Parts: sequence; C-alpha cells; structure tokens
Amino acid sequence: MKKKLIFVFALLFSMIGLWSQDSTTYEIPLIGEKAPSFMAQSTNGTVFFPGDYTGKWKILFSHPKDFTPICSSEIMELAQMQNDFNRLNVELVVVSVDPLRSHKDWKNVLDTLSYKDRAPIKIKFPLVADDDLIISKKYGMLHNPTGTERDVRGVFVIDPDNTIRAVFFYPMEIGRNLDEIERTVTALQTYDNQHILTPAIWKSNQVQ
Repeated sequence: MKKKLIFVFALLFSMIGLWSQDSTTYEIPLIGEKAPSFMAQSTNGTVFFPGDYTGKWKILFSHPKDFTPICSSEIMELAQMQNDFNRLNVELVVVSVDPLRSHKDWKNVLDTLSYKDRAPIKIKFPLVADDDLIISKKYGMLHNPTGTERDVRGVFVIDPDNTIRAVFFYPMEIGRNLDEIERTVTALQTYDNQHILTPAIWKSNQVQ
C-alpha cells in the first residue's frame, strides 16, 4: 500500500512539474507593425523604447547570455561600427535576459579588450536588462524548442515612425552578419528616399 501511495505522489509531482513549464508561444511582431514598447534599466540608465528614439532608425538586438564568446564578439563588432550606424541615423539597443549588474560588469570588460588587433573602444549603446523576460516575450524572442530562459539572436530594424521594417533571427550557435544588417538599413533608407527597389547583394556604392 505504501509503495502504491509513493508511486501516486511521484506521478502527481511529475505532472505538476510538466504543467508548470511555460509552453506559451509568444508571437513575433511582424514587418509593418508598430514596435512594442517597453521601459527597462540599461547600462545607460532607464530606456523608454521606442519612444526615446522617435525620429531615428533603431536596431534592437537580443543576446542569449552575457560573457559568452559569440555575444562578446558581436558587441565588440557593433562597437567598431558605431560611427557607421550614427551616420545612418541609427540607434543601437542590445537586450539580454541577464540582470543589470551582469551587463555592467560585461561592458566594463569589453571596453578594455582588443579584438582582431584593433584598439579597445567604448560601447556607447545601452545593454538592456530583461531578467523578468517582459521584452523577450513582447518581441517573441523566447523560442520554446530551444529554451524559454534565453533569447535567440533576434534583430528588429525599426524606422523613425517606430514601424518594424525588417526582422532577422539567428540560432544561438551562430554569430550575426552585421554588415548585412547595415546593408539592410541602407537599402530601406534608399527605398524610402528614392523609391528604388534594391536587387540581391545590392550595395550602397552600386550604380542605380
């Protein structure tokens, strides 16, 4: 009898554990929709997104984890491209599910590193803390098949009117092609300004 009761309780606990897991599917905002808004703490203070950046292009990047090799390489590459994005009137915002203290420690380390034999460069864009997962859920960056506690590598390109214009998702194992993301912004701006459709592998210095 005792063995049966133990078995029943064990079964109940296992079922409760399954029920408690988050199986919710969070929708990804689509091209043409308004960017979901959020307020969060960052290495640059409180961020009100996208309201703080209305009138500018914005790129929202999500990262799985602080202090990991691929994420660190992406942040340092973005730091090297800060002036290029500034010239395009683009603000960069980085989000991960780690807490603010971790972000600050990570930034302090990255600010001192020489990457690809280049001199260290200060990271000017905010690293936003999303340890409550609110931003990740709003932007559909938690993908159940790969885990519900870390973001996939999401990219949202958002225009000055706060409309989503392009969406990219990369797996956790692969770093992003940041040149392609910059090319996408340039192509979108070219279309908006000149109504020119850009072909495959188009570059900004290409004759129209």
